[in-house]
Amino acid sequence: MAQTNRRLILRARPKGLLAPGDLQLVESPVPTIADGQALAKVKYLSIDPTMRVWMSVDSYLPVVPLGEVMRAAGLAEVVESRHKKFKKGKKVLGLTGLQEYCVIDAADKRGSFRKVPPIPFLSDTAFLGVLGVTGATAYFGMMDIAKPQKGETLVVSAAAGATGSIAGQIGKIHGCRVVGIAGGAEKCKWITEELGFDAAIDYKQPDWKEKLAAATPKGVDIDYENVGGEIMHEVVQRMNLHGRIVLCGLISGYTKEDPALESFATILRKRLRVQGFIVLDYLDRFMEAATQLGKWKMFGKLKDRETIVEGIEKAPEAINMLFTGENIGKLIVKV
Repeated sequence: MAQTNRRLILRARPKGLLAPGDLQLVESPVPTIADGQALAKVKYLSIDPTMRVWMSVDSYLPVVPLGEVMRAAGLAEVVESRHKKFKKGKKVLGLTGLQEYCVIDAADKRGSFRKVPPIPFLSDTAFLGVLGVTGATAYFGMMDIAKPQKGETLVVSAAAGATGSIAGQIGKIHGCRVVGIAGGAEKCKWITEELGFDAAIDYKQPDWKEKLAAATPKGVDIDYENVGGEIMHEVVQRMNLHGRIVLCGLISGYTKEDPALESFATILRKRLRVQGFIVLDYLDRFMEAATQLGKWKMFGKLKDRETIVEGIEKAPEAINMLFTGENIGKLIVKV
């Protein structure tokens, strides 16, 4: 086993995209464990937009203190154990942090780690994407809040991203007309030709607003919102009476000092239902989501894609990729 643990420490609160020095790579001894603890080697790290929020402000979780390991979800393998629940060789999911080794502690009452079930035909990375928090976010947002009905029009922003791509496919499974908004021809081609979306709007094109109107001739019943800003504004203007807005994320504002949020005048006038949600609210139902998503994937109704970056030292660059649009599907760092 390695003698050092490489960790990314939060040194400064970013202004805009991450700058060199905001996260500092340091080496420290691999932790020693006590009774009731297990040591796990991190294999993969989930790179998610919410990480940028955690660096700056209190949200549904407190802001990461300066000088501490940057918070992140990951998949790890237990290499040493004095913990009754997590034996050596078992794979686990949880808040590992941006580091090579993490400690699982029985005294942690939050239950932040859970075992990865051994499913032969699935890769480890699937449990960070389609069968992990990403997939669960899409599942509960669609099934519990959007409640899609056959014949309805669903618009998904950041549609080629990890969550949006799954949310759109769930809409198709339930008979919706699905319109995805994404940046660039490659992403638009993927969501229509591979995922089966009915239309794709490239927001980088000057006529994207006209294309959105043409793709939603009957208006919009469901907005699965990941972006906010001008894109959300345009979609909301096309919402039908009693439409539903699933407020999953506002990524367009995460790197800005004062993100502009959507005016609620149209929401009032059209009696729209807007609900924000955090997937942690559904922790006790994760198995339900994983089971259904797994069935859809097994029968070819659900496809996923990953962008994998090699090396923990590349994690800061990977986080910025979320905001420059360089990834397709789930973004992961292979440690």
